[in-house]
Amino acid sequence: MEPVLIALLFANAAFNVLVWPRFYVRVAKDPRARDAAGKFTTFLIVHAVLIGLALVLAVASVIAAIAALGA
Repeated sequence: MEPVLIALLFANAAFNVLVWPRFYVRVAKDPRARDAAGKFTTFLIVHAVLIGLALVLAVASVIAAIAALGA
């Protein structure tokens, strides 16, 4: 069972690293991302925080998978 969990952790990390940065590019280009003065809107800030959290979880998944490999 352990190899399956390790693979799942690596797959989770890969998914987060491959998908979310590309999604951020789309969000940043969206007209709702900035107001008339060019300042960031809540739309962009919320998405940036969520994407940042997904990338932190990716790092945590890799660390956990490596720790499990060493155990």
